[in-house]
Amino acid sequence: MDTDKQQPLSIIGSTEYVDIGDTKGIPAKIDTGADTSSIWVSGIEMGEDGVLFFTLFDKKCPHYTGNRLESTSYTAKVIRSSHGDSQIRYCVKLPLTIKGKTFETTFTLANRSRNHFPILIGRRTIKGKFLVDVSKNAVSRQYSADSPKLNQKLKEDPQGFHEKYIAK
Repeated sequence: MDTDKQQPLSIIGSTEYVDIGDTKGIPAKIDTGADTSSIWVSGIEMGEDGVLFFTLFDKKCPHYTGNRLESTSYTAKVIRSSHGDSQIRYCVKLPLTIKGKTFETTFTLANRSRNHFPILIGRRTIKGKFLVDVSKNAVSRQYSADSPKLNQKLKEDPQGFHEKYIAK
């Protein structure tokens, strides 16, 4: 019989503000459907001596500092998206703080400039540490301005809409 008492897991929402090292208050999406966590980086370069250089975020992101990070402890991984696309990405460990808990976690390095959130937190990162309550959101996301426009186009010309956007 196991006599150790487990600590209760903290509850987090489907979005949270997180810290990466000294960079505080970064909006992150909690995605239990994603296996690994991912962070937006730019300027990935490999030094001749095998040192990996990168910058967190890019100039379009309000959290961009321009500070170059380097790592000699990294791996590579094939990431498959829900659309079936594959990419090879570098993986590095970075200090992450969620709800006051700080720990090192593995992130894949990606261009997330087209995503709403610069950081995606996958299930390996939260397993055994947090429970996700999808009714909670720390980060409010603006309603997409494109949806009403698209639905107006759909209403006006369903066949044309289908040909232009769906049947490509």
